Amino acid sequence: MIWILRRYPITILVLAPYALLFVPMAVLYANPETVFILRLLGAALAGTLLVETAALAARPQRRWRPGVAAVNASYRHLYLVARFVAAVSVAASIAAARAGQGTIFTQLGDEVAASPVARVAALSAGWSYLAFALLLASYLGGHASRTRILCWVGFLVAGQVATVTLTGITSPVFGYLSFVAGAGAICGLFRARAVLLLGAVLLMAWPTLFALRNDIRTDGGVSVAYDVTAGDRLRLDLQLAHAAEYDAPVDVGQPGPIEFARYGLVPRILDSDRPAISTGALINQYLGGSATSSYSFLALGNVYFLVGWLGVPLYYAAWAALAVLLLRARGAPGPIRLSLFCFVLAGPLLWSSGYPDAMIAFLQHMVAALPVFAVLFLLKGRARGRHAVDRKPVRLSPAAGLGATRWA
Repeated sequence: MIWILRRYPITILVLAPYALLFVPMAVLYANPETVFILRLLGAALAGTLLVETAALAARPQRRWRPGVAAVNASYRHLYLVARFVAAVSVAASIAAARAGQGTIFTQLGDEVAASPVARVAALSAGWSYLAFALLLASYLGGHASRTRILCWVGFLVAGQVATVTLTGITSPVFGYLSFVAGAGAICGLFRARAVLLLGAVLLMAWPTLFALRNDIRTDGGVSVAYDVTAGDRLRLDLQLAHAAEYDAPVDVGQPGPIEFARYGLVPRILDSDRPAISTGALINQYLGGSATSSYSFLALGNVYFLVGWLGVPLYYAAWAALAVLLLRARGAPGPIRLSLFCFVLAGPLLWSSGYPDAMIAFLQHMVAALPVFAVLFLLKGRARGRHAVDRKPVRLSPAAGLGATRWA
């Protein structure tokens, strides 16, 4: 498993949720579209396997070189920047939720949060992923111990949970946990068994979390379907299999290149009159629902539904190629490349994301991160102080993913 993870990290990332949850649930409950789900998964894995195999053939995978430690150690005050970004991301997320941004209540009203607080907070879109990437870089560069990094990761997760209590929507926190587990395992922050343990804990805690979510929605005046149980909400295989009922590709009026540029590159504070954009709402309308609710076939199903069979391997191959380039091209990745890599994992390649909105989110995250990238560029230089003295490579456990070595 560790051998495969080191050489095929993107393939494992795409495969993991299906191998651990979707396919077992489909088999256990005899989902009639199990073969369709396996075909979709096979098409996506064909794209990622082709790219990663070609990358290995062109440049054989070595152990995680000490160079990754040296590169990240050369950014002065990197750990300080990471903590600042983490604190701002949590504060902005909670402030935006209190102002109505991204809540179930605003969604049902088909509105965009007009509060100046929400618009300013939107300037830090994606900083929760950026903060995690910079914490990873701080760990790899020897700026902070694993324990300190994990404490700050816990702070980021706590911020996500606090935001959920205001929005009434739980999917973002589970998406964030999936991202943290995947990126952390690939880069050596987490061991594989720790990720599996986290998944087991979440499954056991899900019924309680589902009940709390329903209570939050009820208190906010939103009706809840109590006949839908926590177990029913875990049947994500049904959500994906629903796409098999339609002849793909389907045009629902989803965003195109013009919308990508407008919504992805221009902050809303500079374009306040633009309407909300949600492919999930468009799909829901196509399926006969209202514009105030949304439906998603998950990332894999959305690509099939909107692009067709050929689009599935092409989509995953393209994003896998970008991820591989960010990790392996031209030497070891520093904090900026690690951040871009995390944006790929958190958006287009995350199992719960929605195509093509995740591509817009990727652009938004890059734009929002530009000020931090500028600061990092100014801080780059030779490693100083304790990071430049007696730095000896230290072997980590083989279970530490790609991060087989780092510097003490």
